Amino acid sequence: MDFTNPLVYGTPCFLALILLELSYSKHTEKKDLYHWKDLFSSLSIGLGSAILAALLKTVTAILVFTTVYELFNPIVDGVRTNIMGWQSFSYAWYVWILCQLADDFSYYWFHRQNHMVRFFWAAHIVHHSSDNFNLGTAVRNGWFTLFYKPLFYLWIPAIGFPPEMLMVCLGIESLWQFQLHTKYVPKLGFLEKIFNTHTMHQVHHSKNLEYMDKNHGGFLNCFDKMFGTWKELDEDIEIEFGVTTPPDSYNVWNILMHEYVNIWEDTKKSPKFKDKFMYVFGPPGWSHDGSSKTVKQIRKEMREQAIVVTDKREE
Repeated sequence: MDFTNPLVYGTPCFLALILLELSYSKHTEKKDLYHWKDLFSSLSIGLGSAILAALLKTVTAILVFTTVYELFNPIVDGVRTNIMGWQSFSYAWYVWILCQLADDFSYYWFHRQNHMVRFFWAAHIVHHSSDNFNLGTAVRNGWFTLFYKPLFYLWIPAIGFPPEMLMVCLGIESLWQFQLHTKYVPKLGFLEKIFNTHTMHQVHHSKNLEYMDKNHGGFLNCFDKMFGTWKELDEDIEIEFGVTTPPDSYNVWNILMHEYVNIWEDTKKSPKFKDKFMYVFGPPGWSHDGSSKTVKQIRKEMREQAIVVTDKREE
């Protein structure tokens, strides 16, 4: 059965909504929501990502997902059957829901590892590198994530979900993620208990220490809550968007490559192979000599300092 990827129709809507938000912001108190050079950088990166994605997703769908699906779900006596013994999944409505949930679970771990493994972060930092939070930033997607993202989803066709179903679910996930990048949608009441919302995604894009590495979910927030990475927006805290090591450039190539350059320079700091490995595959901020620290290390130090201060006050 053939399906059309929702992004085929979503892409022109993205551009229209960016133009609408841009125009609206210039006539409201949020006149500085968009910066022209930053927007042009985001659109240029988004265009390159769209072209590359169109090519790679075709290869992914036809070669990778289909190969895995057929390998683990051969046709036995005229029926496609998973190697574990069950019949491969149909196109029933509830199967679509299950596939979307499986997609969201994979997206959570894919997204979380982009923040936990520096080599992945070097590709993903592109999306976070703007200090603006708007729909233009939503299309500022690193090109190199496209090469390893499918690896996080291989288990889905392997257990029996049709590849074309997974591709549609991936498209739906992308549509939801795009519209999260706006400041114009406030907290949504009871929906906040279930879905990853716009205010939660503002937290995710913040470089405030208390917000960093939080809210990795796709359209649901249950996985963040299950695995300890959920954080609600505190409206009394002024959010600072962006990253702690920005590219400081509007040049597309610099934005795409600056963290890889930083990794290369860091690997020269120690002659030990273990240290070089950690600079590439360890968490962002890790250093062999403590000259820079990970988010977890900084938070731990702050907690320890808070305990010391509390103890001194009680003395």
